[in-house]
Amino acid sequence: MSSTAEIENRLKSLFNPERLVLMDESAQHAGHYDEPDAPEITHLRIRIVSDKFQGMNRLARHRAVNEALAGEIENGLHALAIEAAAPGEKTRW
Repeated sequence: MSSTAEIENRLKSLFNPERLVLMDESAQHAGHYDEPDAPEITHLRIRIVSDKFQGMNRLARHRAVNEALAGEIENGLHALAIEAAAPGEKTRW
């Protein structure tokens, strides 16, 4: 399983974000995904602002991030919260 640093590097290379925050929320869900071979990161929140999202609706943005992390999802990333925006758009964070 990829570390948050590897995921951050991938997102930076694909989206060239002006702002990117990764929050590993796995510890908040301890026991929720209780498998002996559970990956290190099971729950991740991504806050990203990138001009790549300009003109894309929310669903398209989520699909783009999910596609970028398809390998992690296949290998046990159980929950992914995505907060994606284009530059200049209001965010709650």
